Amino acid sequence: MTADEGFYNVDIATSHSAHFQGVLVEATHQPSDRRRWLVLAVLCLSVFISVVDNLIVNVALPTFVRELGATTSQLQWIVDSYTLVFACLLMATGSLADRFGRKGFLLVGMMVFGAFSVGAAFSDSPTQLIVWRGLMGIGAALIFPATLAILVNVFTVPKERAIAISMWAATSGLSVALGPVVGGWLLENYSWGSIFLVNVPTVLIALGLIAFFVPTSRDTTVHRFDPIGTLLSIAAVGSVVWTIIEAPEAGWLSGTTLGGFAVAAALLAGFIRWERHIDHPMLDVRVFANARFSAGSLAVTFAFFALFGFTFMVTQYFQFVRGYGTFSAGLHTIPFALFTGAAAPASAKIAERLGTKLVVTLGLASMSIGFLLVTTNTPTSPYWWIVVQMMFMGGGLGLVNAPATEAIMGALPPERAGIGSAVNDTSRELGGALGVAIIGSLFASVYSGRLSELLKALPLPEDAKAIAEKSVGAAQIVTERTGQEAGPEAMAAVKSAVDSAFISGFRAGSLLAAAVVAIGAIVASRYLPARAEKSDVLGQSTPAQV
Repeated sequence: MTADEGFYNVDIATSHSAHFQGVLVEATHQPSDRRRWLVLAVLCLSVFISVVDNLIVNVALPTFVRELGATTSQLQWIVDSYTLVFACLLMATGSLADRFGRKGFLLVGMMVFGAFSVGAAFSDSPTQLIVWRGLMGIGAALIFPATLAILVNVFTVPKERAIAISMWAATSGLSVALGPVVGGWLLENYSWGSIFLVNVPTVLIALGLIAFFVPTSRDTTVHRFDPIGTLLSIAAVGSVVWTIIEAPEAGWLSGTTLGGFAVAAALLAGFIRWERHIDHPMLDVRVFANARFSAGSLAVTFAFFALFGFTFMVTQYFQFVRGYGTFSAGLHTIPFALFTGAAAPASAKIAERLGTKLVVTLGLASMSIGFLLVTTNTPTSPYWWIVVQMMFMGGGLGLVNAPATEAIMGALPPERAGIGSAVNDTSRELGGALGVAIIGSLFASVYSGRLSELLKALPLPEDAKAIAEKSVGAAQIVTERTGQEAGPEAMAAVKSAVDSAFISGFRAGSLLAAAVVAIGAIVASRYLPARAEKSDVLGQSTPAQV
């Protein structure tokens, strides 16, 4: 036996499972049993690189205010330009990877992500950083669907696949919490550009590991490219994400916002009509008739709506209200990572025993409890109480993410794993974009209104009051200048007003997050099937063993 034959043993069970409705999927070589988990580790590293950098940016927002003079709107676009491009391209890149080979797309995505990270590191204005961040989103859109699609094709046994997906989901969850830690350490020891330059060596390592260890796979059942469907998907997702991002600034009932949603609805309707019409669709939309697929997607959307909206607020809470440095703020989020990391691998075994419905419902309910507890926070709440909140939120996310993702991927045959992964990732990004926009908008509205009331009694110039009401970062600058010009007592009074206004906005945003995931728990309990199903793309299914 040659080295290649030993490394890429073809699994007879894999070849058998590659038949779907009488069609044989390309018999790509699969890693032997002892190498599958190494492949999983490489895929998890790829996910970690793309996710952790996005969260690093959140902890750097105050730094961008100080060093680049970024406004609140520019801060939102520094975060959202990545999200917008990423979400727009996910469906297209997932479908193309299915057709032309997932490993190649993963390699190209890594190179694109690394190259544009260098550009972001040397930006000298908020506008430049927004552009480079958007270009980094192209790389992330190539990486994410490919990792999960390759995973599903490597782990074809349902029980192993569930465990592998739980590890993939745990990596994603850990990245959410570890991003602020890594970013905080880099910001305290190096220039802000280091949060992007750190991607270069890790990308180079990942490229070598992917090239050597990761097998490729593609879908040979679809021979025609669907350019119209691809363009419609990009336009539909892009228009809805753009509208969501702009709505807080333009107003949720403004003509711009309502027009944007109308365009998005028209494009989505056109996409659905087109995909139902052609013989080789990019996405057979009839798969959404499968309750496991659609309910799993909704669960992911609800969870990440609450998570991303909360993350947008809590990084500012730690730094501006509690006065932590960037690294200290990151360290204080570690319990969230630990609880997520502990719950995600366990969720596969729990779901096997109790069923996906119960585990996802409990996870969303746990997140709701955590967000409700956050509404009790004050500027001086004991840290142990915040850890309790993280236990409910992080543990809940760990219970939701893996089983919901497995429900989505398990409802599709292996040859369509790329597009399934893209739907999963699009659900995350749409949920996250909605969370930042809606929760962030509510937070900003309550903060600004409350601060305006509190500052009326203080002898501050009107222009200083207007600046403080724009953002918490701007308010910090006003507070420091007040201390220099009017003394420590005046500074303490302004600081107290800003903290009180922040807490009012924080509580309102957290209450909304709690309500959303509570609704998600009800939806999961009502519509998500308890057990795995063996489904075709038309949504017709028969019970299968777990």
